[in-house]
Formats: sequence, structure tokens, C-alpha cells
Amino acid sequence: MTPRVTLAIAVRVLTQLRRDHRTLAMLLLVPCLLQALLWWIFWDQPLVFDRIGPALLAIFPFFVMFLVTSITTLRERSGGTLERLFTMPMGRLDFLVGYALAFGAIAAVQAALAAGVAVGLLDLDLRGPDVLLVLVGVVDAVLGTALGLFVSAFARTEFQAVQFLPAIVVPQILLCGLIVPRDRLPRVLERIADVMPLTWAVDAMEHLATTARTGAVWRDLGIVVAFAVAALALGAATLRRRTE
Repeated sequence: MTPRVTLAIAVRVLTQLRRDHRTLAMLLLVPCLLQALLWWIFWDQPLVFDRIGPALLAIFPFFVMFLVTSITTLRERSGGTLERLFTMPMGRLDFLVGYALAFGAIAAVQAALAAGVAVGLLDLDLRGPDVLLVLVGVVDAVLGTALGLFVSAFARTEFQAVQFLPAIVVPQILLCGLIVPRDRLPRVLERIADVMPLTWAVDAMEHLATTARTGAVWRDLGIVVAFAVAALALGAATLRRRTE
């Protein structure tokens, strides 16, 4: 991997996103609007929003980044852009890490906006440091980016890329503890939830909401980082230059 090439890829992606106002709005504004909508739904039940709010701060970045990255990568491959890029002195890891850096930068802004709206405007009760809240959101978004890059290799059309949402993302949302606490799940489902990366991102956010101690948060964060690195490695192994 060449740092100069990796940074060039990241700058290129950020430049494209800056010109794509709809995608940029989806990445930065939609998570905030969805949080506000859920706060409105539970406006007379603040304890409910305090319970699900931290989980949503983990779920929204993961979901949005997975969707945008998988479709964007597929477009570049089907349009021949990826094949032209690989005629240059660029490796697969340069491409993947460049994408991860670009979307990580967007994720930092997204996480800061989402945390600001949740804590500052919607009065979400959090006891952990705000910096860690943003950091977990960024790592979670990078995880969604890495998984989106990975699954894009198995799709030939944008519709097929979207079909991975119910296969990869929805089960993690159902089992991460948002709907039912994990310790109340049937034992088999609890074990399955334990090997899903989103579970640990949600766990980190919930620790930040309930305690000022950060040891468990750093443990969960390390697990999410490990999943993201593994997904990037799988993405590098399966990345194709063009759609067959």
C-alpha cells in the first residue's frame, strides 16, 4: 500500500461526494432527522428514547454507510472507472483504505452532527465523554463502509447490492439489543448476536449512556475495529475490477 496513492483515492472520493448533494444530505442529515422523528414519536415517553437513542447512534451510521458504499463501488466497477483506476500504480488495498479514509472523514462529521442533535437538542441522557461517542460513531461507520465494499463484489446491479441489506444489516439490527435486550433473547440467538459486529457498537453506545467508566467502551471499540479490519481484508481479496 502506497500512502500517496491511498490519500489520492480518499481525496477523489471526497471531491465526488462534495458534488453529489443528495448523497451528502443522506449521509449527514438523514441520521439526524431520523433521530428527531423517533424523539417526536416518544416525546411523552422520554425514558423510551433514552433507552433506544444510544443504539440508534450506532445503527444509523452503519446502515447508511453500508448502503452508500456498496452502491457507489458497484457504480464505479460497472461504469469502468475502477478498471481504469487499476491501470495506474494502485493496489486493491490502496483503493479500499482510501475509501475507508474518505467515508471515515464523512463519518466524523456525521457522528458529530448526530451526537450534537441527540445530546444538545433532543436531551438524550449520556454519561460518558462526548469524544468517545463520536469515535464510536466513526468506527461504526467505517465498519459499514468496509462491509459495503466487501458485499459489492458479489452484486452485478444496484438492486442486487440493496438486496444485501436484509441479508447482512437487518439481522444485526434485530439482534443487537435495540428491540429486545440481548440477555432476554433465546440462547442460540444470543450467541449469534455475540458474533455480529453491530452488537458491539451498540454495546459501546449503551455503556456510554449508562456509566462514565470507559473500560468496557474501549473493549467494544476494539472488537468493532477488528471486524472492520477483517472486512477490509475480505474486500481486498474479493474486489473485482469490472462487473462480468
